[in-house]
Amino acid sequence: MIEQTLFNAGIVNIAGVDEAGRGPCAGPLVVAAVILKDPFSNELSQVKDSKELTEAKREQLFEIIIENCIDYNIVEITPDEIDQLGLHKCNIEGMRRAVMGLKTSAEYVLTDGYPIPGLTIPNLSVWKGDKVAISISAASILAKVYRDRIMIELDKKYPNYGLANHKGYITALHTDAIKKYGVLPIHRKSFANISAILK
Repeated sequence: MIEQTLFNAGIVNIAGVDEAGRGPCAGPLVVAAVILKDPFSNELSQVKDSKELTEAKREQLFEIIIENCIDYNIVEITPDEIDQLGLHKCNIEGMRRAVMGLKTSAEYVLTDGYPIPGLTIPNLSVWKGDKVAISISAASILAKVYRDRIMIELDKKYPNYGLANHKGYITALHTDAIKKYGVLPIHRKSFANISAILK
């Protein structure tokens, strides 16, 4: 485990960083950074990639991670910002904001798949990081649960779009709703399926 190697080198404040919401055409991109007290504790033994967990399990682990971390920070990138700057740039900027917004200084940063250019803290991008580094897995759960909660609230505001179910991803139901009821302020207008409807 990557964290064990860092711990053995005397590096303990390890920030895991991950995002949720790259793929959807609606809603924000959410990025979380978390420094766990002890990545190897029994309390965190069920933490793994958020995509491998049920919604109920993610909700349960969200609270457990909060209770067992030194610090965490969650940031939202709006659809407007994604449209203006592009998804990848927003993802990198979101990771930077999430790390720099931590009240506790990280000694090392682990990210899922993408390095953070210009970050003064040593950082390592880990291939399939949410599967091999518990700090990244924990961040993936925080980001996913936080974003799902946002989409459930948006579903109440825009009840005709099924946002609570598909969470903003492109589904046949979602596409039909957009065609019937129109493009919303929460839609990413730079995404091909939305821009095609707007033409």
